[in-house]
Amino acid sequence: MVTLAEVAQHAGVSASTVSYVLSGKRSISATTRQRVERSIRELGYHPNAGARALASSRSNIIALMVPLRTDMYVPVMMEIAIAVATTARTHGYDVLLLTGEEGPDAVRRVAGSGLADGMILMDVELDDERLPLLRESAQPSVLIGLPADTTGLTCVDLDFRATGALCVEHLAGLGHRDVAVIGEAPAVYERHTGFAERTLDGLRSAARETGLRLLHRPCEGGYDATAVTVARILDERPDTTGFVVQNEAAVEPLLALLRQQGRAVPEDVSVVAVCPEQVAVQASVRLTSVSLPAQEMGRHAVEQLVAKLDGRGGDEVVLLPPALTVRASSGPAPAR
Repeated sequence: MVTLAEVAQHAGVSASTVSYVLSGKRSISATTRQRVERSIRELGYHPNAGARALASSRSNIIALMVPLRTDMYVPVMMEIAIAVATTARTHGYDVLLLTGEEGPDAVRRVAGSGLADGMILMDVELDDERLPLLRESAQPSVLIGLPADTTGLTCVDLDFRATGALCVEHLAGLGHRDVAVIGEAPAVYERHTGFAERTLDGLRSAARETGLRLLHRPCEGGYDATAVTVARILDERPDTTGFVVQNEAAVEPLLALLRQQGRAVPEDVSVVAVCPEQVAVQASVRLTSVSLPAQEMGRHAVEQLVAKLDGRGGDEVVLLPPALTVRASSGPAPAR
């Protein structure tokens, strides 16, 4: 293990100079700083985390709260988490991953223990019970998600309301007048999870504006649950010619069910999905979709948090604009 003294000897400076370069507490000439940094790289020196935390009153750790629920699409959650971790490293931070469903207790533990310098929270509900504690805490935090009231909070998210509207406008522009939405699992709506509620709000608003009839049905996903949901939809609205799917586990079962019923995509039925791009392009019919910018959300969240930790950022809401990519699954509504 290389020591600070060895770095100092290699660079031809005092140990205190190396310490000042690492901590930034004193101004060091550019030439000396470069010499010390070169020695650090060549020797492979890594400052002791405990000593560094004591010296700077920082842990250089970001806490990421990701409740991994069975009714959520875990690959997207983990893609965001990986983006958070990789971006955090570029800023000199490590990530502490909290995957339990402790809610406010986890916020209290992190804020009260000094485990982390700041927090990033995912799976945000409209009236999330963690928010009062965040507003009261002096510890910087960022939400990946949008609650009903963003006062005193920093948030980043896809604009899911605009996403829902974009899907309806696309189908309405193709002449579809009866559209069904296969949504997330019922528990997601029961928790009033922000992204699902906001998508639904956008879908309904655009349907009113375009005169399109919209039917929404939650779905657990998987073949059997999707079969029951599709049968229910077609029984209630037999003239349905368009589907919007916001449930990755229902995408392939829906396409299989439509094939079994002799309904060609997109000649008889159009399908638009809100899903990761990988799901859309690897489906049995390449899906017209609004992709989820998981990496961009994770990167933005870290950059906002680091800005707050450095005293540069304030409370702000960043909504990423949706983009709809037209592929093989959507086309003109069939003549009645």
